Amino acid sequence: MPGRKEETPAIMNQDFIEALDQLEREKGISKDVLIEAIEAALISGYKRNFNSAANVRVDVNRETGDVKVFARKTVVEETADPRLEISLEAAEQISPHYTVGDIVEIEVTPKDFGRIAAQTAKQVVTQRIREAERGLIYHEYLDREEDIVTGLVQRQDARYTYVDLGKVEALLPFHEQIPGEKLKQGDRVKAFITKVEKTTKGPQVLLSRTHPGLLKRLFELEVPEIYEGVVEIKSVAREAGHRSKIAVFSRKPEVDPVGACVGPRGMRVQHVVAELHGEKVDIVKWSEDPEEFVKNALSPAKVVSVEIAEDERVARVIVPDYQLSLAIGKEGQNARLAAKLTGWKIDIKSESQVEANQAAASEEAREPEESEEWSSPDGEPGQGADAWAAERTE
Repeated sequence: MPGRKEETPAIMNQDFIEALDQLEREKGISKDVLIEAIEAALISGYKRNFNSAANVRVDVNRETGDVKVFARKTVVEETADPRLEISLEAAEQISPHYTVGDIVEIEVTPKDFGRIAAQTAKQVVTQRIREAERGLIYHEYLDREEDIVTGLVQRQDARYTYVDLGKVEALLPFHEQIPGEKLKQGDRVKAFITKVEKTTKGPQVLLSRTHPGLLKRLFELEVPEIYEGVVEIKSVAREAGHRSKIAVFSRKPEVDPVGACVGPRGMRVQHVVAELHGEKVDIVKWSEDPEEFVKNALSPAKVVSVEIAEDERVARVIVPDYQLSLAIGKEGQNARLAAKLTGWKIDIKSESQVEANQAAASEEAREPEESEEWSSPDGEPGQGADAWAAERTE
């Protein structure tokens, strides 16, 4: 038609190449990788729209953006399929150096291939940008596994609470929420990253509010001495929503690890407790001496003595009678947490129980002497006590 400008295949111009260079700088996506992906997509586009049986190669000029399509044909004596083969005679007209078995490339770029190339390039670049951004987000949060993050509650369904972390929407399963905790849309929450997975829809970040690691990370945020490495959290035992224990150790004798974690007027531990919606936290001093550590772990109960059985991995603890219920705790919670914290099985008895057991043991030790009155001296059955007594008198 008069006045109509003919389409050319060189539509991916210098501006397009410059845009790829900019993407490489800003997104970290290799320009060569993008162009190779565009070329592969254009091969599929050519076969779909022009010649599905052809063996072709698409070349995108790295400097100008020009796009050319080349048919790749094998040199044969006689052609059976002209779409894939070229006769030796025809090949020699292109170059006398061709022999049977060589591959000849012939440019077959369609006149309107530019439109297809532009659409395909846009789709490929968009897809690769999305994939690259997902990859960057995945690696960013993968590096933050077992770390604490802050996000906004977005919505809830039957299985998850969805938390917006800024670059990704994370999943907080209901069984990983603190019992009795009710989160509402817009609430700001801190959570522990338990797992980061790759999915077809992008990275999936799983959170927890019940993990012991959350308690540890919260103290690291609140206590400068822990962040600086002066105070170390040696172990954590937690029953989320109810009670937790942490064992702390100071690398400097002049620094009290328990006092550092409690903070002035208890402010540091109060901030942690508030974040965990009132969960009670016991801070105890760690010791390399198992007896001392078990005694500290049972705090606030007072302990009379601790006996360690290394082979059984059992700590036998004696407490005053009035401290027994405190040492065991409600439904055994204090003793259970102390066992988790120390790694020892803990057997708790009161002083009166120990005395009663000792008395019973003494009584059992005397039983063989008393039974001697009912045994014959030679061990023969059937002789009564009277016969033996008479024999003893003689």
